[in-house]
Amino acid sequence: MSLLQELGAQLRATSDELPSGLVTAAMERLRNATEILNWVREQSVDEMGVPVLGNATEHAERAAAALRAAQDAIETYLATLGLAGTPGAAPRQEWRAALKHDETRQAERAEQPEQAEALAPWWQQRVAELTGEPAPEKQPPEKTGTAELLRRVVAGVRAGDRARLGRELHAVTASTGLGLSAVTTPVLHRLAGDLLGHEPRPEDVPRLRSAAQARVRALLPGTSPAVLETLIARICRVPVQQQQSDERSADHPADNAVTASVLTGVLLARLGRDAGSLNPDAPEPVHRGADAREGNDERTG
Repeated sequence: MSLLQELGAQLRATSDELPSGLVTAAMERLRNATEILNWVREQSVDEMGVPVLGNATEHAERAAAALRAAQDAIETYLATLGLAGTPGAAPRQEWRAALKHDETRQAERAEQPEQAEALAPWWQQRVAELTGEPAPEKQPPEKTGTAELLRRVVAGVRAGDRARLGRELHAVTASTGLGLSAVTTPVLHRLAGDLLGHEPRPEDVPRLRSAAQARVRALLPGTSPAVLETLIARICRVPVQQQQSDERSADHPADNAVTASVLTGVLLARLGRDAGSLNPDAPEPVHRGADAREGNDERTG
């Protein structure tokens, strides 16, 4: 390896070590908390900490943007050196960090005494409304981590089995289900980039909408189209207008989490990948050509 190639490898390693995935996951958890409080305060005159959470989310968004800017600067520098697209260079790995972090947290929680969730029924009630599948009676929630739940949901989506999807979502606690918003964000950005063949951009919104809309509606007949639109806009880093945020302020907090997990499964199906590819220790998937992806679109559409 030449000195120049060694420098490129070190820069890529530095870029991958930046905690982009963890910051993005933290940002999504703050968004979840804000959505829950916005939903609850509809019945209360108390602000209930929403402005404070809003400030924290803004700080997290700035941190995530700064990390992305640093990674983009490294990529630009590597391109200047003629090392862009170096064979064998792994693409950004934020999604692995987010999933692995969740699995570590789940292992730590498994060693602690189990505590009942006082608000658990509302999760099952909303899942029933979104999927059209009623919750099983008197079924205790499984002690499953969010990363594992995502893989199970993806398997149900890949099979086109709405009943199975409903069972998987009903079987967990609200906290596990809501965690889907956080772990799916870097995963969705990566999958969209693989499907598009480049980093998702605002002008890619129509293409992603066309690729996912029909399947998401079929599996989640109770979800609002606005939820999917917001997810796709975030994937493509479209600036979210304040008016749109206000319009969605009273949305149920489960909507984003459930829809994001189903969208993950839909994009994986478009790429011809299964739930196993979401294992953070899995090897990099083989990138298929555009013709192969289009053929798969026809089979899974």
